[in-house]
Amino acid sequence: MSHKVMIVGTGHVGASIAFAILNQQTAVNELILTDIIAKDAEGEAMDLSDAIAVAPSYIKIRNGTYKDAKDCDVVIITAGAAQHGKETRRDLLKKNANIIKGMVDQIMGSGFNGIFIVVTNPVDVISYLVWKFSGLPCEKVIGTGTVLDSARLCERIASYISINPKSIHAYQVGEHGDSEFALWSSANIGGQLVSSLLPASTMNGIEGFVRGKAYEIINRKGSTEYGIGVCAVRILNCILNDERRVLSVSSYHDFEDIYYGFPAVVGLEGVVRQIDVELSEDEGIKLAKSVNEIKGMIDSLGLDKKLDRVKRK
Repeated sequence: MSHKVMIVGTGHVGASIAFAILNQQTAVNELILTDIIAKDAEGEAMDLSDAIAVAPSYIKIRNGTYKDAKDCDVVIITAGAAQHGKETRRDLLKKNANIIKGMVDQIMGSGFNGIFIVVTNPVDVISYLVWKFSGLPCEKVIGTGTVLDSARLCERIASYISINPKSIHAYQVGEHGDSEFALWSSANIGGQLVSSLLPASTMNGIEGFVRGKAYEIINRKGSTEYGIGVCAVRILNCILNDERRVLSVSSYHDFEDIYYGFPAVVGLEGVVRQIDVELSEDEGIKLAKSVNEIKGMIDSLGLDKKLDRVKRK
């Protein structure tokens, strides 16, 4: 591996991911920034370069074009319209779907054969489109899914139990959106179920808080960036270091023919395998509802349901 990474889109989220990469002990050797507004990518690269001498990692940072994706191990897609005010991730769909095909075509035209990490919302549908348009195996297209939501879930649980959130094993799953939900039946702390420590009313409140937190942040400061930036780098590190950690990334589920967030092992190959989590009856119903939400969004694009994936030589 060259340990070369490209970030497509240098808005709030793309810049935050780049900053998080620079401030962690990552395996990244070279970071390429590209944006439809070339001078923005150039400015971010210049600004980040000022920190190289004092940052914990030494990384070559520069702006570039899609042609530079040729020998990248990972391309992180953040480009697209941002979510504003009461706008839902679903409202962004048609705006961002229109951007994706041309972008992916150019990246694949460079000879890229690495792994895509998709951050652009609605991330489950955009991940599906990137997989379709790229022609890559499904394990090499990964969405950030509900990794951030799961981090929010663990942090919120921790605030009630007074324990480090890193010691909590709990996942928010399904659509990265309004139909996501917590897997309370398996959420645990050192093997002890969270459901034995908190009343149902508290758990329901936590789940609702997690589902709505992005809106609360956006209402106050206009965008979310730091949490998703660190979560994207967590996925990146799992790939470059072959960590094989379990993360609730958005991955392809063959039975439903869609992408959605669910625990999976992430490593050098991308999604190594999905975890077979036993769901309660209520969780099964919620997952089916979430799956239908994502399918509805895909259908709303008016794509041919038999749309074949691009075949590339």
